[in-house]
Amino acid sequence: MFKEFKEFAMKGNLVDMAVGFVMGGAFATVVTAFIQGVFLPVLAPIMGGVDLSAIKYTIVPAVVENGEVVKEAAIIELGNFIAALISFIIVAFVMFLIIKGMNRMMAKEEEAPAEPPAPPRQEVLLEEIRNLLAKQS
Repeated sequence: MFKEFKEFAMKGNLVDMAVGFVMGGAFATVVTAFIQGVFLPVLAPIMGGVDLSAIKYTIVPAVVENGEVVKEAAIIELGNFIAALISFIIVAFVMFLIIKGMNRMMAKEEEAPAEPPAPPRQEVLLEEIRNLLAKQS
């Protein structure tokens, strides 16, 4: 059973897919860090000082008794959603460009002129007979 699992796990497609997942996760982390640390802070002054990550909507306020929070507030964090949406769009666009490039390269490989197939054996024999007859005359 271990041998079968090892053969399954070491198949080229499975290993390629695993590498793709790891690279995709790393890329998504980099994009998220870029959005949170570079894009949103640069976008804030353009939007009149509005920090997108701070946009929140409180549905139910927190209940505080004697200076202690008894019940947490119910908050919709729209800013985090917007940042995640921007990250998704960037990752999806980059993946689209990668797949488009791969498809273009694969199409070029398919378009490459292949060696013509060998003629049927009968034609080869007929050509040899013709050449022999031409030599005799």
